[in-house]
Amino acid sequence: MSRPTVEVADIIRAQGDRFLERNRFWLDSHQLRVLRAIARCRTAELGGHIDTCSDCGYRAISYNSCRDRHCPKCQAQARERWLAAREEELLGVPYFHVVFTIPQELNRLCQQNPGLLYGLLFQASARTLLEVAADPKHLGAEIGFLSILHTWGQNLHLHPHLHCAIPAGGIAPDHTRWIRPRYPFFLPVKVLSRVFRGKFVAGLRRLYRRKKLQFHGGLNEVGEPRRFGKFLRSLFRQDWVVYAKPAFGGPLQVLRYLGRYTHRVAISNHRLLAFDGEHVTFRWRDYAHGNKQRKMTLGSTEFLRRFLQHVLPRGFIRIRQYGFLANRARSSRLALARQLLAAIPRHPSPTKAAATSTWRCPRCGGEMVIGQRLTAGELATRCAYFDSS
Repeated sequence: MSRPTVEVADIIRAQGDRFLERNRFWLDSHQLRVLRAIARCRTAELGGHIDTCSDCGYRAISYNSCRDRHCPKCQAQARERWLAAREEELLGVPYFHVVFTIPQELNRLCQQNPGLLYGLLFQASARTLLEVAADPKHLGAEIGFLSILHTWGQNLHLHPHLHCAIPAGGIAPDHTRWIRPRYPFFLPVKVLSRVFRGKFVAGLRRLYRRKKLQFHGGLNEVGEPRRFGKFLRSLFRQDWVVYAKPAFGGPLQVLRYLGRYTHRVAISNHRLLAFDGEHVTFRWRDYAHGNKQRKMTLGSTEFLRRFLQHVLPRGFIRIRQYGFLANRARSSRLALARQLLAAIPRHPSPTKAAATSTWRCPRCGGEMVIGQRLTAGELATRCAYFDSS
């Protein structure tokens, strides 16, 4: 893929100081660290290394990555390592894609309590899937699935939702057979929606009773007992969105599909079209109007504000596994599932975290191999030599 003409880092370097002057009052230390990491990513400030072509011997200097999970430039290798690990856990059955979305009325509460509400989103959706799947009326089996949190929409507004990848079927309660789904969408979405809504609202009520929720600014009044009860009742007066797609291909297709959702950030550099120093123009898909491709132009301050609201709390886990894929029983349950499916366990060759770069020699196309590591100080003395050679 060609190098993008504009990067998020360019916008931060050009307008970051002005943005901080106007918005420091709501930024936390973690968001500040993310801004600094992205601005320094693959620059001399982080040091670098000498890459050598394995074929022709051509040498060049590459700068180190920041490795922050919110950086648009640092996700490719992390995604490949993660997918290689998941490849060993895939079953030879079709997979379903189910999406859980919370109403936009909860957005301001999410902004003030991101760790609590995003954690509740994982918990409520997981318990919903496990409970409905265990019901003999719907499947009557123990299922396993993967959940991935996204907090953004294409226009960078807050839009918290979970993408779940679920093998088609589950293990019978007596562990004697694999039960296949009876619905084309795995489980009835209306049932999932109602159960999910009930569990999420019940979780909100528990958090409120335990005085864990924060209410600031315009939400101060909502924090009063009567107003909060009214707010919870309003959430019950609308249908919550649970979307399920029909089953898609086998294990290899699942890996490619998951690759589109894991390790993503709010916006990729390749969606950025222009930056004139003051305004940012980017491409977005309007799902509400037939998935039309549109362009949006924002002031750089507003662009950075929207980008930073998707920085997750420090240490928050945004990819989780449940059911027979949960850590505590994954190995034994997967072995049982393969046995019940009469499938031969696959043993893909492990992907080693070899010290090789992901780019090719500009002279012959050979693989550039990472060699000597350089500090920022050493880079200053080496760059002149390489530029002249």
